[in-house]
Amino acid sequence: MAEWSDRELGLHLPIARRDFIGGVAAGAALAAAPAALAQAAPADAAAANYPPLKQGLRGQYPGSFEAAHDARDGAYGGAVVAEDSGEHYDLVIVGGGISGLSAAYFYRQALGDDRKILILDNHDDFGGHAKRNEFHYEGRTILAYGGTMSIESPFPYSFTSKKLMADLGVDLTSYERYETKAYEGLGSATFFDKEHFLADKLVTGTGKKPWPQFFAEAPLTPAVRADLTRIYTDKLDYLPDMGPEAKAQYLRHISYQDYLLKHAKMLPESLPYFLGQYFRNNKRVDTLPAWEAALGGRSPGFAGMKLPEQITAEAQHFHWPDGNATVARLLVSRLVPGVFPSSKLDQESVVLAPATYSALDNPANPTRIRLSSMVIRAEHVGEVTRNTEKAVRVVYVKDGKRIAVTGANVIMACFNMVIPFIVPALPAAQKEALHYASKVPMQYTNVLLKNWRPWAKLGVKSISAPNGYHIGASLDTPMNIGGYASALTPDEPVVIHMTRNPNQPGLPRKEQNRLGRAAMLAEDYPTIEREIRMQLQRMLGPAGFNAARDIAAITVNRWPHGYAYTYDTLGDPDIPDEQRPHILGRQTFGRIAIANADAAGSAFTNTAIDMGERAVQECLISRGLI
Repeated sequence: MAEWSDRELGLHLPIARRDFIGGVAAGAALAAAPAALAQAAPADAAAANYPPLKQGLRGQYPGSFEAAHDARDGAYGGAVVAEDSGEHYDLVIVGGGISGLSAAYFYRQALGDDRKILILDNHDDFGGHAKRNEFHYEGRTILAYGGTMSIESPFPYSFTSKKLMADLGVDLTSYERYETKAYEGLGSATFFDKEHFLADKLVTGTGKKPWPQFFAEAPLTPAVRADLTRIYTDKLDYLPDMGPEAKAQYLRHISYQDYLLKHAKMLPESLPYFLGQYFRNNKRVDTLPAWEAALGGRSPGFAGMKLPEQITAEAQHFHWPDGNATVARLLVSRLVPGVFPSSKLDQESVVLAPATYSALDNPANPTRIRLSSMVIRAEHVGEVTRNTEKAVRVVYVKDGKRIAVTGANVIMACFNMVIPFIVPALPAAQKEALHYASKVPMQYTNVLLKNWRPWAKLGVKSISAPNGYHIGASLDTPMNIGGYASALTPDEPVVIHMTRNPNQPGLPRKEQNRLGRAAMLAEDYPTIEREIRMQLQRMLGPAGFNAARDIAAITVNRWPHGYAYTYDTLGDPDIPDEQRPHILGRQTFGRIAIANADAAGSAFTNTAIDMGERAVQECLISRGLI
């Protein structure tokens, strides 16, 4: 493997200085920048007051999760002493992600905009996983998504979710007019690394070149080359003695890896090509049911097999430059006056609308959002009846102080696994159900490049990296919406979006998620940045890329507790839906309801919205209002 020194990779340059750990010094960096950058910034230009500008380690960054871990470890057992703020609300929502924001919106629709609502979130920004990354470079604003990417789902959106999108000024049928043709003609490539193949080499034309040609160009042994070519081109039925229904049932209970090795007779030496491939919800070749691989349509081994026809009905697609952070911004614009210039922003006008974060927690507003506030306890105040007003006491930690508020209702719109530690009075069976899932660790890395000439030279817009630190890298989706325009030519700056899903092959999926999460939390930012620079240099160096010269900024969105866990036919018991842990775990507990994507057992924006609406209905029932 080629080695580059820290200086050759650019780790000595200003953006690599660890002033940015946790993003705490991004404001100082902006203050020192040219005047053009300052003029391009929102009203709260300093990154200290405008979190999307913060660089370095973001997502679940140092300082955002320690109190939660303290709660997990028993630091807040027994009675929790806290300063009584004297604040009382109709509804307190724990979690400012899309589910929590949607719940606030639905509650106001049910009972009126004058209802007093407090939303508490442990991060310094709202939106949960829907995070906006913003760069100001050479006088222009460049956006990227740091979490939830798009309006999309393998199933149709519910009426509730579609209606909310419409209320927010989103026309889901209009997306095609916003994505530009800047990358037209560019394709995909695969990076073969020396550690798992014969050499470092980027091979272009993945999925486009005939497979014999593609694998002929790859650094493989003759045996592996012939084996992979066979797997990708043969149209054989590897389960000839089974009918379509029997095949489907069998494939549900065997991993794709075992299917390839046992039935397609793939050589074990060919497995590295599949090991780094990512499937929905961080399933890998060893944890993916072969049935899901067959349904996906892009995995080899099923071309000669007749399987039962499936009903398909996907949701409509919509993407913004900052992903579904736009949905969160639209919700906040409706909920909290003064944060955005208007309460009637739509899918276009919201994109570049400045946000005044100091207005989020304005006492004059009925709905308030209080950031950097980690809730450590939610408990009923004595015996609660339908007429009890101050029913639930909520304690949170902010700036090292414990502060208490009360609410007539509380919605826990945070992660399922932390709820039993915050609400210790929950029944044991419900706690067990809430602990069942293991959230998917995700890392969305956004690298601002000064240009994308090497990509244009190679003719690629995306690179798959089996076994890489990041499993892939791609030019960010080119957009022209609401006055925002992405790069149109290779000479312009562009964001490279890189995805990392750490895991431990050979173990059950939930255990892989747990170990991947631990590995993420153990890494410091300098280690992460070196991996980023090294990987880009190895993949793109032969095309003229120079990490020290070409990287302008880096934002790492680290989500150890990432997307909601979804069930599969390999690792989870086959039981009726009503007995699933997410159903048992989300039951109302007195005046406390639960809303989050975990509660739906589904990692999609629409289900987070649906769970917010469901929790509001349960709150109303608990008070006899329905």
